[in-house]
Amino acid sequence: MIRIGIILGSTRPNRNGEQVATWVHDIASRRGDAEFELIDLRDHPLPHLDEPLAAMQGHYQHAHTRAWAARIASFDGFVMVTPEYNHSTSGVLKNALDHLYAEWNDKAAGFVSYGVVGGARAAEQLRLICGALRMADVGQQVTLSLMTEFENYTAFQPADHSVAALDTLLDQVVAWSTALAPLRAASQAAAV
Repeated sequence: MIRIGIILGSTRPNRNGEQVATWVHDIASRRGDAEFELIDLRDHPLPHLDEPLAAMQGHYQHAHTRAWAARIASFDGFVMVTPEYNHSTSGVLKNALDHLYAEWNDKAAGFVSYGVVGGARAAEQLRLICGALRMADVGQQVTLSLMTEFENYTAFQPADHSVAALDTLLDQVVAWSTALAPLRAASQAAAV
């Protein structure tokens, strides 16, 4: 069965992302077409780009990078839950992406973003990053406004249209993850 990781892309104290990622996971877990697992970046503390070689070379020197690589390699696609900080994604999510290369290749990615304007600019930045990592980002995106879907900017209360958008996003991530399976298999065979 296809495995989809839901990456919680914020480690800040009092982060709104935990509520959002839990909501995504709760809705996704009701589906029968894939297995969904929450990946909290707090559980994977990665120093800022501390590997001596570029990730494209695949020679990870540090145990934390090898553990992160094994975790990411086990999934077929991802839903990235991202805040918008200064018109971009969080530094911790960017660093987690930059630590690896081949483990991201030929996998689907969908984006659930939140911020004053729904985090749309963070998701657009992630599309560029994922393209460089040879990931296929899906067209549907979920944008959650701090103004309308968070009471007092902190208590998450998703609107009905956001639930519908998430269902479509999950459909697309599962479909693309399934469609990309032959490419992942070919890459793994070539690496052996």
